[in-house]
Amino acid sequence: MNNQKLASGVDMVKIDRFQNLDPAIRARFINRVYTPIEIKLCADRNESLAGRFAAKEAVAKTLGCGIGPVRWQDIEIQATEELQPLLILHGPASEAAQRLGLSQWSVSITHTQEYAMAFVVALGTLSTTISD
Repeated sequence: MNNQKLASGVDMVKIDRFQNLDPAIRARFINRVYTPIEIKLCADRNESLAGRFAAKEAVAKTLGCGIGPVRWQDIEIQATEELQPLLILHGPASEAAQRLGLSQWSVSITHTQEYAMAFVVALGTLSTTISD
């Protein structure tokens, strides 16, 4: 019996949502949604902010809970030395992944001039119970 579990999520965001934010609202939004590491990595580039936002949404969909039970900063998109997206889960997001048995994650982010898109795949093991 195959006890592997596969889950995925995808999200797409218009980049101009970030370009057109009022500066006061933008600062609050960025500090609420992104971790200090993400803010540094994005360097205030709208396409990077939008890509990470889409990735966070895609991760929340993969976890099956959406944003709410899991907070924005519980899902962190860092970067490898090769600048590939690297997912770090904190608090409730990490706990949700453990409950679902999801332990291996792959995140892909892309963008055009208009849209940023992220696709997330998670792999894990189904828990099995023996019943009488």
